[in-house]
Amino acid sequence: MRKTIWLLSWTVLTIMACNEESLNSEFVAGDLFTDSNIRVVLIDTLTVETSTMKFDSIITSQVTRMLIGKYTDPVFGTVRSSSYAELLPSTYFLDAEAEYDSIVFYLKYDEYYYNDTLQQNTIHLKLLDEQLKPDDDNFYNTTTISYTEEDLGYLNYTPRPLQTDSLNIKLNDGFGIELFENLQDQTITNSDEFKEYVKGIAFIPDETDNSSVIGFSLESSYMRLFFSMAEEDERVQDYIDFSVNTTDSPIPFFNQINAEEPNEYLESLTNQEINLSSSESENQSYIQSGVGIVTRIQFPHIKSIYNIPGQGTILDAILKIKPTDSSYNDQLILRDNISIYIVNQNNDLTQQLLVADISPVVATLNTDNQEFNDIYYEISLGSYIEELLLAERDTEDALILLPDDYNTTVDRFVLNGNNNPDYQTTLELTYAIYDESK
Repeated sequence: MRKTIWLLSWTVLTIMACNEESLNSEFVAGDLFTDSNIRVVLIDTLTVETSTMKFDSIITSQVTRMLIGKYTDPVFGTVRSSSYAELLPSTYFLDAEAEYDSIVFYLKYDEYYYNDTLQQNTIHLKLLDEQLKPDDDNFYNTTTISYTEEDLGYLNYTPRPLQTDSLNIKLNDGFGIELFENLQDQTITNSDEFKEYVKGIAFIPDETDNSSVIGFSLESSYMRLFFSMAEEDERVQDYIDFSVNTTDSPIPFFNQINAEEPNEYLESLTNQEINLSSSESENQSYIQSGVGIVTRIQFPHIKSIYNIPGQGTILDAILKIKPTDSSYNDQLILRDNISIYIVNQNNDLTQQLLVADISPVVATLNTDNQEFNDIYYEISLGSYIEELLLAERDTEDALILLPDDYNTTVDRFVLNGNNNPDYQTTLELTYAIYDESK
């Protein structure tokens, strides 16, 4: 603590006062301020504590994306996502004269992907052994549902999420014929009977895959049963669609997302209340959406700013945090923005950080000096820091960095910690000092 205060004082004494053009345009000065000698200083020596924590589970059922695939990451381990969905038919009527043709599942790309799409993926479709009924009101990334060992259908494919519309997966004719006959014979006449017969479908990546995780549109993906009808001198093809059930509450769908055998630091995150300090993980912190790994940030000595003689006010506060060199590439890409949330002392998520309770605060990737490998995320925290300074007591709450769509992606980030020798995480305060006699 003494070291922090000393560094703070040294900064104030050695940085020259700026002119009025340095003042934040949103700052409104009172009479006391305007009648005083003003110094504006940049303070960048306040302690920033960075760590990593992992949520025990995250909700993955209240989403619009199916997330399917598998790849191996050098830091986060084997990342795998499977989808589980309940279906409902568009009709329960099938003409007695109809004849079965085929059955196909269509998975429509939604343009999300992560990691190497040049390598081949495999999707196995399996029938569920149990109905999709959660223990509470949601399904989670850690939820498990049993399914049959035999494939209902499978497809080996090379992902083209930005170039083609959808995947067509041919399903087992034995399953198709039996379903066709149950509808035609009116053995299945309502949703309860159908859900008892087809409890749902699991979409599972192959164990040998090491390619990518691909996003598919939940509402635009469906199973289609083709049949034909005799009309005069020809047979005319028709079909029944079976869409993902999005009408029930909770929605009987979820993505199961996990990462196995990560590095030794992430292995230590066995419960939500563990905070892995960056000083204990090679001066790095981590983020992985889908799995629930987040970077946690606190400012333990922020009120030491009051040790500066005189009265003062925060004009701006920018947190700069750099992605670790060599931790990202064309496959393991950086996103332009990361959202900021608040957790309490037990690491329970409480709210998203907003400006004036309206606009979300985001970490924005600054690539102005990319040619010099000077890339970092910057976060405007003026309002938040001001709240910390005005609080009557110190808070145990912390900020966390996590993508806004954290339950429908597997994006990952490795960030420099607060003591990283390459580029440490820094809070830059622009502080105006006036009336130094007080």
